[in-house]
Amino acid sequence: MEIFIDTADVEEIRRANELGIIDGVTTNPSLVAKTGRSFQEVVEEIVQIVDGPISLETVSTDAEGMLKEAHQLAEIHPNVVIKIPMIEEGLKAVRTLTDEGIKTNVTLMFSANQALLAAKAGASYVSPFLGRLDDIGHTGMEIIHEIRTIYDNYGFPTKILAASLRHPIHVKEAAMIGADVATIPYKALMQMVKHSLTDVGLAKFLADWEKVPNKPF
Repeated sequence: MEIFIDTADVEEIRRANELGIIDGVTTNPSLVAKTGRSFQEVVEEIVQIVDGPISLETVSTDAEGMLKEAHQLAEIHPNVVIKIPMIEEGLKAVRTLTDEGIKTNVTLMFSANQALLAAKAGASYVSPFLGRLDDIGHTGMEIIHEIRTIYDNYGFPTKILAASLRHPIHVKEAAMIGADVATIPYKALMQMVKHSLTDVGLAKFLADWEKVPNKPF
C-alpha cells in the first residue's frame, strides 16, 4: 500500500519524508489555509520534497472552472494530481482531464455508487472519507470493502485512496481490506511509529549494553 501524508505543512512533509516511507502528498483548501502561507509558495516547496503524486484541489463548482484551474495546477509540476469534488460537474471535468492525460483524484467521496461513477469517468484515484462517515454514525471502513469489491469485479484501474483517516486503526483496517493508498495526517503517522513495548525494550537493551565489558562502540 502506498502511504501519502495528508497535510500542507511543509515541515511535517519534510520530517515524514525523511523516514523514507512517503509516496505522495494530499492537500486541500482547509489544510493550505492552516499554514497561513500563499498557495503557490507552499506547493512549490512540496514538489521539491516528495517525488510522488501531489494532489492539489480545484475550488470551482462548474466543469469549465474546474478545467481552467486544473490546467493551471498541472503546469506546476508533472507529479501534480488534480482533486475534483464528487459532483455532476466534477464528473464532466474528470472525463475531459482523463482524455487529456491529466491524473485526477475524486474527493469528498462517501458512497460506493459515487466511486463507481468516478471510475467510469476515468478517475486515477477516488478518496472515500472514512472519518467523516464515522462522525455521522456510519462505519466508514465499509465503503472501502464495497469499492474494493466493485473495482475487482470489473477490473477498474482507479486506485482507492483511503482518506479522512483519524488514527492508526483506520490505516491498518484499510490496508487489510486492500486500499491502494492511505493518506495519513502527520500525527497519526507518528502514532504508527510508536509502541510502548518498543520504548521499554529499547531502554532495557541500552541499560544492559552499559554492563557489557570492552564494548566495540
